[in-house]
Amino acid sequence: MSDKGYVHPEVLVSTDWVAAHGKDANVRLLESNEDVLLYDTGHIPGALKIDWQEDLNDRLVRDYIGKEAFENLMRKLGVSNDTTVVFYGDKSNWWATYAFWVFQLFGHTNAKVVDGGRQKWIDESRELTREKPVVTPSSYVAQERNDAPVRALRGDTLAHQAAGKPLVDVRSPAEYRGELLHMANYPQEGALRGGHIRGAKNVPWARAANENGTFKSAADLRAIYETEQGLKPSDDIVAYCRIGERSSHSWFVLKYLLGYEKVRNYDGSWTEWGNAVGLPIER
Repeated sequence: MSDKGYVHPEVLVSTDWVAAHGKDANVRLLESNEDVLLYDTGHIPGALKIDWQEDLNDRLVRDYIGKEAFENLMRKLGVSNDTTVVFYGDKSNWWATYAFWVFQLFGHTNAKVVDGGRQKWIDESRELTREKPVVTPSSYVAQERNDAPVRALRGDTLAHQAAGKPLVDVRSPAEYRGELLHMANYPQEGALRGGHIRGAKNVPWARAANENGTFKSAADLRAIYETEQGLKPSDDIVAYCRIGERSSHSWFVLKYLLGYEKVRNYDGSWTEWGNAVGLPIER
């Protein structure tokens, strides 16, 4: 990969790397899309599907899966504790970074993202297949889920806001201003109130991506987050969106590409905050 000045370039791989190593025995490609049906229309050879709704969420408690369920998922995917997991997906990888983020809750740090994701692979006229790889189940042993380093809950976010620490709202400007409750051209549902968390800066997630789905260079990212918004690598930052998927993309950019050490994703995001009684908002 070309050097784009990232603090942790090792978290990204190129499409060339995937073409050369995607089927290596110690590599597992995982496709995570907003459109959960997309994988079946054609995917990178050797890739398996992560369904963010079914695989990563425990809907009964509206939370992520626990240790046992994550362990079972990894075994089913043929992922061992030393397997390099490589994520990619649609929409400039926003759901790929979401799956990457959930894996960090369980400490699976041997994880990477394909720069440019599904779009770049297709734009380069590379092979797609509908064939699903045959997997030998692994004997993965999961760590207990540890949310604290990378996840902010409602109480954490309220304390963060009250202390005047930086919050980054990665939704569209219209959502930030309270004119929409969801992205444009999506059903307007999920929150009783529109607006943003008091004091939050608006930096739409997609500003970090180029037209071809790749991440912008570190210099371009610093121009957005630091020169324009006044953030610093030493800041303690909480990012949020509507349900935490777009903000996982911004979390990934800040934490790995720019090297910010204290960044958490508030996955309850506007669906929780906008519906909660008594939480401060602005428009």
